[in-house]
Amino acid sequence: MSPSAVAEAHTEARRRLAAAASLAARRAWLAIDRSGIQASWLQSLGSVLAVVSGAQLLAAQGTEPWLHGLLGDDPDRAESDRLNPAALAGVTGDGTLLAEALRIPMLTALRALTGGAPLVQAMARGQILLDVMVRTAVADAGRAADTVGMAARPAVTSYVRVVESGACSRCIVLAGREYAVSTGFLRHPRCHCGMEPVTREHKPAPSSPGRVVEAMSEEQRRKVFGAAGARAIAQGADVAQVVNARRGMATATAFGRSIAATSEGTVRGEFRRREFRRLQAEGAIPRSQSIRGFRPERARLMPEEIFRQAEDRAHAVRLLRLHGYLT
Repeated sequence: MSPSAVAEAHTEARRRLAAAASLAARRAWLAIDRSGIQASWLQSLGSVLAVVSGAQLLAAQGTEPWLHGLLGDDPDRAESDRLNPAALAGVTGDGTLLAEALRIPMLTALRALTGGAPLVQAMARGQILLDVMVRTAVADAGRAADTVGMAARPAVTSYVRVVESGACSRCIVLAGREYAVSTGFLRHPRCHCGMEPVTREHKPAPSSPGRVVEAMSEEQRRKVFGAAGARAIAQGADVAQVVNARRGMATATAFGRSIAATSEGTVRGEFRRREFRRLQAEGAIPRSQSIRGFRPERARLMPEEIFRQAEDRAHAVRLLRLHGYLT
């Protein structure tokens, strides 16, 4: 399903809040007295906590106006079932107090120094972690508010994942998927995906990961999927197959040399099913045999290896189809 412009704007507003909070935290981090890292950061912690928790509160406060504008009033909702945005500020997505969590970047930098890392490198590690934690904390607070707000409305039966064109490949393959309201939101650190409610009257239009990819520039596609992956998708390869293949990516030996292969799809998936049918058609496997327990002996090539081997575009397409990237 495809998110509405209102849902996309809601997700984008939260992303900007997270970015602003991250920028403020980064400035505080860069101002640390490096001769006394711990004392200096603890002195700045109060102001950083205020900024981040304030951003969390704003993110959570945006839920009710968004839901009301999208769905209107829900007459079946109890008056007592109102979202409390303040309850979602000052804590991380896993329930840790934000004040405690914000100490971790400082401890990470100190551990790196103790381990012999140069000061610049140690501080950089702490800064990267701080950025991840702040952006994730703000996004999580907003998503938690959306989940609570939807759960309080009996008319909402499910939600659709809202994915922006700049999202990572793992999120893009989930674009448009519908989940029950009670289903937890799948996310990773710094994930800024959102959701849109589904009711009997409000049903987002159908969508797919392919539509998200279509909205991306060539540069974005190369950045997200890699040069070979982007090229495979441009030639018709299934987005999910290209993304999932990288989960088991490794170097294998075939044809007398090292190749880029993957274990993904050899235990289950389209590549395994195709190999099983092919071997049955060739008589190597009895027609009566079940696919249960079958695992292909042939390595599943990665897109980059396919393009390296292909003599021309037609050959590449055949190999992409053979290895399950084209369906």
